[in-house]
Amino acid sequence: MNIEPIRQRLSRFRPAHWAQDPVTAGMVRHIELQEGVLAISLALPFAHHNLLDELNTLNDELCALTAARAVNWQLQLEVATLAHANAAPAVAGVRNIIAVSSGKGGVGKSTTAVNLALALSRLGARVGILDADIYGPSIPVMLGVAGARPASDDGKTMQPVAAHGIRANSIGFLVGDDDATVWRGPMASKALSQILRETRWGELDYLVVDLPPGTGDIQLTIAQQVPTTAAVVVTTPQNVALADAVKGISMFNKVNIPVLGVIENMSYHQCSQCGHQESLFGEGGGEHLCSEHGVPLLGQMPLNATLCRQMDAGTPAVVAEPDGDVARRYLAMAGRLAAGLYFAGKAVPTTLYTRQV
Repeated sequence: MNIEPIRQRLSRFRPAHWAQDPVTAGMVRHIELQEGVLAISLALPFAHHNLLDELNTLNDELCALTAARAVNWQLQLEVATLAHANAAPAVAGVRNIIAVSSGKGGVGKSTTAVNLALALSRLGARVGILDADIYGPSIPVMLGVAGARPASDDGKTMQPVAAHGIRANSIGFLVGDDDATVWRGPMASKALSQILRETRWGELDYLVVDLPPGTGDIQLTIAQQVPTTAAVVVTTPQNVALADAVKGISMFNKVNIPVLGVIENMSYHQCSQCGHQESLFGEGGGEHLCSEHGVPLLGQMPLNATLCRQMDAGTPAVVAEPDGDVARRYLAMAGRLAAGLYFAGKAVPTTLYTRQV
């Protein structure tokens, strides 16, 4: 069978947010026609949302090219390790570290970090989350494991806490609920580095780091001591939040950490009774910010009271309502994030594992 027409057709297939087609990106591993079934094997170097549905739109055309009666897509996930943005030594087993940041508090950054981590896991990746907010850790509550403590069998390293299929660690697991973390900046930065490197994360494709708001010591620690791959900035349409988001983008640019994009929370409020949408905090701010600074808008999330209640209950939307609108939005953003991370980065040689997706 001549596979060149098939490769040519695949070279014209490029999903939104992909910088290359699967042929140019080297994802096509095998093409074979057996007993009337065209088998095409793709190795994906990043997590993707709804790729099989998009590929199935090619089936009729590919069958016509080959006289096949069906197409069997075989997708394997082989997440690439991408070069990180600084000279910090790698964390054992962790392929890529994504920092989730906001210029100011109260914009839904931790909610975004948790649901993105869970969404990446839903897409087939092995995922961890590090709560880097030393002064106000919220990840334990949001994951429903507030009373958990990391196990240690050697007194030197910790096992992360398992929650909803991902691995987590936080200063919130290590101090009492009523204890205030009263540390100066250098102490907080040292604590963050210790938690990161003394946790036995195992094999992770993505480690999501939930940063505290602002552009202070913790953010500089991430830039200088943590082998960060890229960052995401969370904002709302409100002018004050947008101004602080600009500072966050500028900070990452100065320390040479790529900004994968912006996520705009509280974009609008939709009435649960009549469906009317109202922009309570302004509109178009996230789009203008991205246009002005040349970064993608990864997604927009409405103001949602149910989402807040789910986070307080320790059952994030991606888990509580996996087929709901909010979960679908996070899954789509996770797919864009993973694609953007891969195409903006530089893959480095590593031992990959393979998973069917």
